Amino acid sequence: MATGRGRSLGELISGGERSFSFEFFPPKDEAGETQLWDAIRALEPYRPTFVSVTYGAGGSTRDKTIGITGRIARETSLIPMAHLTCVGHTRDELGGILDAYVAEGVYHVMALRGDPKEGPRADWTPTDGGLDYAVDLVELARAHGDFRVGVAAFPEGHPSAESLDADADVLCAKARAGAEFAVTQMFFRAQDYFDLVQRVRDRGIDMPILPGIMPILNLGAIRRQGELIGTSVPEAVISRITDAGEDPAVIRAAGIELAAELCDELLAGGAPGLHFYTLNRSKATLEIFEKLRITV
Repeated sequence: MATGRGRSLGELISGGERSFSFEFFPPKDEAGETQLWDAIRALEPYRPTFVSVTYGAGGSTRDKTIGITGRIARETSLIPMAHLTCVGHTRDELGGILDAYVAEGVYHVMALRGDPKEGPRADWTPTDGGLDYAVDLVELARAHGDFRVGVAAFPEGHPSAESLDADADVLCAKARAGAEFAVTQMFFRAQDYFDLVQRVRDRGIDMPILPGIMPILNLGAIRRQGELIGTSVPEAVISRITDAGEDPAVIRAAGIELAAELCDELLAGGAPGLHFYTLNRSKATLEIFEKLRITV
């Protein structure tokens, strides 16, 4: 059993040992539930620093996110971190959700503004009685039972940001409000991550920033997602994938190899660890671990 209460993930991440963490999402059906728990059990022996569970647009998976993180806290050795967004919730509703997390033994939240239902590039529509910015949610969570809080970071800038500098200012404001660490959106150039970290350090903030890793197993899907969230896929990466031909197995192998190379470069450059977007499967992450010689 692991509640993780009182343990600072920020301190664990920056404590000198490389941090590994995994992200999951609430499944839609029973088969997806089985797949999720198979992945959790397969990855648990690697003793991740934490595992996070996403939160659907407008709170559409609220109960599932609460249930899954609670079960992780009760039945595994893992520290669960529950995502929470401002979208579609009043301040009082957000407080109620935080109370529900505590009741489930979950004391770590990933505080996000969240995207409008129309997507991350759509205009933000405030909720009456709600919060408009992630920094407000950080403050609410920290004041509401003293939650440990993580936040999102964007190596290429959030789609709504005026500039990379403005985006870094927002991230630093979240740190000053009480966020302990950040996890980046997916990216494919190590230098984009290092530049983000430097922008934050230049502003006097030493909060650890974990790079988020998404292996390219389907180039078309990654490019579409990247267009939505403001992540570009470099031409060199596209060439490596397209040169692999049309065999899905060969394409997959190329994507895993690219992800492992990116991980190597990030760790060699001083990243405090790696956060894997698992898509509720363990295989790709384990294949990357094999290439990085990370063992149980």
